[in-house]
Amino acid sequence: MSGGFELLSHTADVLVRAWGDTLEEAFSYAAIGMFEVMTDISKVEPVQEKELSVKGFDLKNLLYNWLEELIILFDVEQLLVSQAKVIEIVKGEDLLLRAIVKGEKYDPNKHESKVLVKAATYHMMEIKKEKNRYVLQFVVDI
Repeated sequence: MSGGFELLSHTADVLVRAWGDTLEEAFSYAAIGMFEVMTDISKVEPVQEKELSVKGFDLKNLLYNWLEELIILFDVEQLLVSQAKVIEIVKGEDLLLRAIVKGEKYDPNKHESKVLVKAATYHMMEIKKEKNRYVLQFVVDI
């Protein structure tokens, strides 16, 4: 894996850029990047595992739905994700993303609370192939 992510400044929200050798790897790092906005993920142990499936009508919609699914996972189960592996993105009538995420429940005594991500947005969203890697960019509403 040669992927990664970075958090970039944005006027009122947070701009996340993620990349990977494959689209799946870039989507995986997009998830990790979003959780880094909320906490220091190096302190989140991968003790709980969840399988997720997400659909989208195109790549941008799939990215949006993927991020929203992760936000819902945090809102409902308080699960902070420190590892994400998108197993596949399959093209059919819709695009289907299958993934496994790992993390642990939020513990205010253990996990730094940075800012809460309220929603994914389409604002400044880009999905492109640059040379030999895929680059995703998106803004999360905080």
